[in-house]
Amino acid sequence: MSVTQFSMDLTPRFCETDALGHINNTVLPVWFEAAREPIFEIVNPGQDLSKWNMIIAGFTIAFNAPTFYGKTVTVKTHISRIGNSSFEIAQSCWQEGKQTAEAKTTMVHYDYKTEKSQPLSEAVKVQLADLTG
Repeated sequence: MSVTQFSMDLTPRFCETDALGHINNTVLPVWFEAAREPIFEIVNPGQDLSKWNMIIAGFTIAFNAPTFYGKTVTVKTHISRIGNSSFEIAQSCWQEGKQTAEAKTTMVHYDYKTEKSQPLSEAVKVQLADLTG
């Protein structure tokens, strides 16, 4: 793993399995969101919900292999694109050395009062650039 990305290890819970015996496809987007918290901290320090300044403009996920209960999962995260007011987060889910899913999420820096996007500050862009993979 490069130094420009970070990872989060988690243990799948029994309740996250489905009738087919693997982790349900609705669970992985929740794991990916949890692994984005360090990025949320960059854009909204303290993650104060009364000052929340991001929206998700789009999200795609590809399931490459089943993910199973009882085995540690690692979610790897990095920034794949930085624009003027938006950025893209690339993530992958790994279990026992095998990539089981990958996702891309487009986040927009957003002003809820004006209901418009707003440019990312240069300081935020620099911190995000440190996470480009």
